[in-house]
Amino acid sequence: MLPYNSIEAAAAHLGRNLTYAETLWFNYSADKSDDVLACHNILFLCLFFSVAPLPFVFIQLLRSPFFEKHKIQPKIQPSAADIFNCYKDVMLSFFFVVGPLQLLSYPSVKAVGVHTGLPLPSIGEISAQLLVYFLIEDYTHYWMHRFLHCKWGYEKIHKVHHHYTSPIAFAAPYAHWAEILILGIPSFLGPAMVPGHITTFWLWFVLRQIEAIDTHSGYDFPWSVTKYIPFYGGADHHDYHHYVGGQSQSNFASVFTYCDYIYGTDKGYRYQKKALQNLREGVNGGEDGDGGFKSD
Repeated sequence: MLPYNSIEAAAAHLGRNLTYAETLWFNYSADKSDDVLACHNILFLCLFFSVAPLPFVFIQLLRSPFFEKHKIQPKIQPSAADIFNCYKDVMLSFFFVVGPLQLLSYPSVKAVGVHTGLPLPSIGEISAQLLVYFLIEDYTHYWMHRFLHCKWGYEKIHKVHHHYTSPIAFAAPYAHWAEILILGIPSFLGPAMVPGHITTFWLWFVLRQIEAIDTHSGYDFPWSVTKYIPFYGGADHHDYHHYVGGQSQSNFASVFTYCDYIYGTDKGYRYQKKALQNLREGVNGGEDGDGGFKSD
């Protein structure tokens, strides 16, 4: 809750007039407690997770040749019922696992410095913090993901997420409740280490979820803006991880590819891409015998 009775009082404290964004924030948050504002995160996650995958769902159900030529595993086509059941299961996990986790963890996040007051952060500050959050999450997620692919971790926990050998957008957070807790740790580390405003905190979780939806979409579109992000793995990189499945010791990264390259866990993926490229160029000839997996 903001410690000001009016916009004038806030402006006097800042020593300047409030920006348009700060005025909107004051009008919205002045009478809301920090606990109430913290509850928004799960609402934003549910809203964006319900909306953001829909274009991929429509494309998947449409099965137009224009889009299907970019499907990474074209031989696997989920039904509308499969997609709906996935969405239903994920929303249940959001309400019964992710939501309580967000609420229970907020006192700790607040204690390390995540705040709700004025001034609002600048675009540059938000961008720098988000970059740090992505890098911290990506590195720690890599090692926790590798742990989940040990025999015990996979059979007891991670196998649930690999139910989809050809990922669909709604399946990004489809996982065992224990995996949600384990892989939730990397997402909280960045804001805990480099705390910022709660609006940055909200934006971080929304962007991370949208990124996960993109990498689980099952489509590798050449016009995607993510093609211009250095070291970004994208759907093609992560789809291989699901394609190989339980045997996979490859492509553990959540966002970027540098950890897989440095630690040598993308060798199978790179070999597959090279082999498929050779097939397309007619070096070896013959039909694609990889079960439907394709790559750029």
